[in-house]
Amino acid sequence: MKIGVAGSVGLDHLMTFSGKFTDSFVAGSLEKVSLSFLVDSLDVRRGGCAANICYGMGVLGLNPVLIAAVGKDWADYEAWLSRHGVDTSHALVSTELYTAHFMVTTDDDLNQIASFFPGAMSEARNIELGPIMDKTGRFDMVVISPDDPEAMLHHSDVCRREGIAFAADPSQQMARMSGEEIKLLIDGASYLFLNEYELALAMQKTGWSDREILEHVKIRVVTLGSHGAKVESAAGEFVQVGVPQEKSKTDPTGVGDSFRSGFIAGLAWGLSHERCAQLGSLIATYVIETMGTQEYRFTGAEFVGRFEQAYGAEAAAEIAPHICF
Repeated sequence: MKIGVAGSVGLDHLMTFSGKFTDSFVAGSLEKVSLSFLVDSLDVRRGGCAANICYGMGVLGLNPVLIAAVGKDWADYEAWLSRHGVDTSHALVSTELYTAHFMVTTDDDLNQIASFFPGAMSEARNIELGPIMDKTGRFDMVVISPDDPEAMLHHSDVCRREGIAFAADPSQQMARMSGEEIKLLIDGASYLFLNEYELALAMQKTGWSDREILEHVKIRVVTLGSHGAKVESAAGEFVQVGVPQEKSKTDPTGVGDSFRSGFIAGLAWGLSHERCAQLGSLIATYVIETMGTQEYRFTGAEFVGRFEQAYGAEAAAEIAPHICF
């Protein structure tokens, strides 16, 4: 299964705040917020939604094609992703701009306040899928993760016109996109990925009901935080899975991206939606246990063993043939 992953590549500036953001909010004065949080730590790590998804798929043994605009400081990051199984040869390298930067502060309750500077990502609107497929072959699926909004809409339009299955993943760009843009992005998607808040925001912005959103896509996958994820369709499919017990709650950044990487790997292997969601949930658990979105490590035996512990021997037996590292 040939999979292209379009979206952001960036550097994550991860900060931690000892306390709760909500303790600093004053009821009745939220329309004039002016706050500064003294953070306890700062880590700079590789990130970006498309890069995180590609990394997870690469670690699981797939060879996804990265479709992204990157900065003139790309060389080291490119080498890292290539070593982990990602086809980086089709990235658009800016001659003027640097790679995007994501700045996020996490409090003791794992709430986050973040900002994103797009940098080279703003050139993603210049990327065409056609010339890439002329070299790689036709994609079986294109994952459209957060990116320059114009690029996201263009990719979804091309996929619809060419009959290419696509997964819509608006997540962080949901706040920036209008209701009409969200409709254009997700309409006809084979898979739509959202968390609970993003689903509520999509309903608010588009004016579509929960059911109407479901009817505009084939399969909707909603992550539920510590309660796992649910997979559903307008035709009546419904699956809900839990999450494995984490060893620690170190940092939640990139958890959603890693879930997607595991889920899509399961699709590539021809597994059921239940197994796909379980794979995504285990990868997400590894991420929350580490600082950084691409710092987790495991052996094949460890992964299968932990999967069995969480979901049972029968489930583990189904994924084991694909975990060959």
